[in-house]
Amino acid sequence: MLEFIILLLAGGVMLLFFMSYEARRNVVKMEKVKLTDFPDDTKPISLFFISDIHKREVSDEIIEEVKGKTDLVIIGGDLLEKGVPFSRVERNLDKLLTLGKIYFVWGNNDYEVDTNRLKEIFKQKGIIEIVNDSVKVPIHNGMINMIGVDDASTQRASYTSALKRTRPDEFNLLVSHDPGLVREVRKEEGIDLMLSGHTHGGQIRLFGWGLYKKGRLEKLPQTTLLVSNGYGTTALPLRLGAPAETHLMIIEKE
Repeated sequence: MLEFIILLLAGGVMLLFFMSYEARRNVVKMEKVKLTDFPDDTKPISLFFISDIHKREVSDEIIEEVKGKTDLVIIGGDLLEKGVPFSRVERNLDKLLTLGKIYFVWGNNDYEVDTNRLKEIFKQKGIIEIVNDSVKVPIHNGMINMIGVDDASTQRASYTSALKRTRPDEFNLLVSHDPGLVREVRKEEGIDLMLSGHTHGGQIRLFGWGLYKKGRLEKLPQTTLLVSNGYGTTALPLRLGAPAETHLMIIEKE
């Protein structure tokens, strides 16, 4: 009986170590996205997507792996949460700025802090917030519409407003912290690609089951959707079956 209890305790300790490892991984997933409606005369676009940083400090390992390989950086919300020092936020942004210009969309946890202070940091560092709006981003020999929708769980989202300055025949990249927004997307709106986080892939999955689907890239009838497991964690600094991840995406003509 004692031996059995010792085995159980040892197994539990090993599991906790593994869950901590999964939460602290520094993975850059390479995602090649081929889109039918990608402009014929535009060179492939490379972008780095990171979401749900929360309390983590971005690893130099990730920066070195991505440096020189991306045209721009997108932060898909939850850059921080309550209790995270702004000094850490600034270090993370400075690291990401070495990769390229940063575009930011708000997540629910970003609103737990002094948002005026956060906006001032963005202004100082030249980071572009997209709040229920779109901006035209020149890349190589082409142009894309970067569409940002504010956080839905805090009743700040307005998808309709975000589309006002877009056309379906342009290349439209939609960023929303909450992937649930995909239910509002219609094929005729011409959203070529949507990037989201928020769910952490369920964060802790038991026997393959989690509160949310594991992060994935999938083609839907109305758009192509990437949902990231995210880089940080919420509540517990542990993961199981949904390891931390970031994404280097190459977007090109199918």
